[in-house]
Amino acid sequence: MNIMIIGCGRVGSELAYRLFQRGDQVTVVDSIASAFQTLPPDFRGRTVEGEVLNQDVLRRAGIEHASALAAVTNNDAVNAVVAHLACSVYHVPSVVVRNYDPRRRAVLEAFGLQVVSSSSWGAQRIEEMLYQTDTLGRTAIHTVFSAGNGEVEVYEFAVPRAWQGSTVGDLVLEGTCVVVALTRVGRAVLPSRDTRLEVGDVMHVSATLECIEALRERLDRPPVGAPGAASAEHVGAQGNAPVSAPAEPVGAPDNAPVNAPGHAPHQAGED
Repeated sequence: MNIMIIGCGRVGSELAYRLFQRGDQVTVVDSIASAFQTLPPDFRGRTVEGEVLNQDVLRRAGIEHASALAAVTNNDAVNAVVAHLACSVYHVPSVVVRNYDPRRRAVLEAFGLQVVSSSSWGAQRIEEMLYQTDTLGRTAIHTVFSAGNGEVEVYEFAVPRAWQGSTVGDLVLEGTCVVVALTRVGRAVLPSRDTRLEVGDVMHVSATLECIEALRERLDRPPVGAPGAASAEHVGAQGNAPVSAPAEPVGAPDNAPVNAPGHAPHQAGED
């Protein structure tokens, strides 16, 4: 594809480089020449310096032959005007606009443009991730996608501490839910049933309402012996207080070891 990027800030340079790596022909336009320094050294697309609202600059950048255009400056008014020109004058097939200030999103939407509001989306995602439990202390499960008339939906939840060290197969019983993705430290993968879970992993599963309710019950009632389900006695043994042993038998040798009955040695991986 022949794609134009209007604005070479952090978003524009990252987008341009990602598209370049996909094999697209990318042209980046910015009114400040030093802005192009944010592009990686191995970027091989075109860069055009000039006023982005100037139609001569846009034509020099190739807008008349562009397959798509992204207006991603930090000025919502500039993004709106450039995108409107691209749609109404140059008939660019695909135009996407970045919304910098959420209060001005309505202006962009009034033009009938495809809008991406990174601030609003980011705030929403952070809010969802902060509320990992509901008001009753249960694991919070959010619906992120609904198919058909809602018969099947994609749900998102964070793996609770009790399931630390268990596998995906332990949590999601075969034939109930389909695991869509597992995200750990911001990186998503397609897990196998043997993938070990860690606290804070974000899982996406596809399921019916009946199946997700069954999964909710499992999340809040981990199986006995699950690696993350430490007993009260074990937790108490991890404190700083020493474990007392019974008095040494009378007449025992000075160097004889003393064993505390019923006190099992600490096993690695139980924390």
